[in-house]
Amino acid sequence: MKSATDLKPTDPKVDNAAREKLITARIGLLLKAPFFGNLATRLQLINADEWLPTAATDGRKFYYNSEFVNKLPLKQVEFLVGHEVLHVVYDHMGRRGSRDPKLMNIAADFCVNADLIDQRIGDKITSVGILYDAKYKGMSAEEVYDDLMQNANKIDINQLSEMVLDDHMDDDGDGDGDGEEIYGSGKGRPRLSESEKQAIRDEIKEAVLQAAQAAGAGNLPSGVKRLIKDLTEPQITWQELLQQQVQSTIKYDYTFARPSRKGWDMDAILPGSKPGETIDIVTFIDQSGSISREDSKCFLSEIKGIMEAYSEFKIRLWCFDTEIYNDQEFSSDNLNSIEEYEPMGGGGTDFMVNWQYMKDNDITPKKIVCFTDGMPFGDWGDENYADTVWIIKGNPECKPPWGVWAHYEDAAKKK
Repeated sequence: MKSATDLKPTDPKVDNAAREKLITARIGLLLKAPFFGNLATRLQLINADEWLPTAATDGRKFYYNSEFVNKLPLKQVEFLVGHEVLHVVYDHMGRRGSRDPKLMNIAADFCVNADLIDQRIGDKITSVGILYDAKYKGMSAEEVYDDLMQNANKIDINQLSEMVLDDHMDDDGDGDGDGEEIYGSGKGRPRLSESEKQAIRDEIKEAVLQAAQAAGAGNLPSGVKRLIKDLTEPQITWQELLQQQVQSTIKYDYTFARPSRKGWDMDAILPGSKPGETIDIVTFIDQSGSISREDSKCFLSEIKGIMEAYSEFKIRLWCFDTEIYNDQEFSSDNLNSIEEYEPMGGGGTDFMVNWQYMKDNDITPKKIVCFTDGMPFGDWGDENYADTVWIIKGNPECKPPWGVWAHYEDAAKKK
């Protein structure tokens, strides 16, 4: 691989050939791997012959050495472009933290190259040695880093560092300047301020979501799928979700019995607002065996805490497995006794018994809250009966087919 001491000014003819090859490679990716192609075309091509031996990106620009690009067959240029795209997608430029810089850069390349080869993006680059091990397929850079750390006494970090394909640009300056003097010129290694780096990250998130939507979920590396999930399903605790959903049941109506003061200055009588009706929630607890007594008590205590913020409420509570047990009703008059509620059951899991029970007893709540392990034997219930909140314990991969949900950690872990 060309070293920094071998770099020389740009030859316009050589650069034109390199740019044409890069553009052709991007078109090829658009046709065969649209996720990669869409993201590649948003990166501005910048010649960096005077400071860069191979390629690099800062998330907005694709920096390249024209001689290096011209030495690669077109399919290997596609691989190179895909390599830079994944560094951008995974934010490898900003995720190092306190980790060893050399080892983290090595890990990032192992991660990216494994994804590219798995997704058949172009052809693996062979004109220079690159970092690839099939065992790192689907792993994040942090996971690869941890594995490398565990085997640090068996590897030559300096040798592996020489095989990093590109400049990762994760130590580009002190972040104090505005970067405008040399940023994007190609005349020197670009320097970005922290505000510029954050702005680029925000742009990338939006671009990744758009590219993923255009490409379809079936055409994405597993690491990108995890990233999309994190971007589209922000983490929220089950307590926060429960509180939000309880609050959402409160509706405000209007009444002329309480005129609005806003109309006094306009010679009009406007209706005032009045609080909505009593909060009406049905809660049922799965007692199929995986929900411990401690979990149930923690859950009931949380409901009690939320209800204490309201003056009017009604909670209908029962347990279930393949039958209904211990149906009780709680309000402001007897809320304190909810913590003494005795969970019952211990058999299988039949969600439908809850909906049948509500229909048989004319129970029509504003909101249903189900505490469960998320493993029913049959249907999940009646989607159209009432808004439903699922609090799922011990099954982190579970996604109910409808309703809203959050995952619950063991009560013992919260102490």
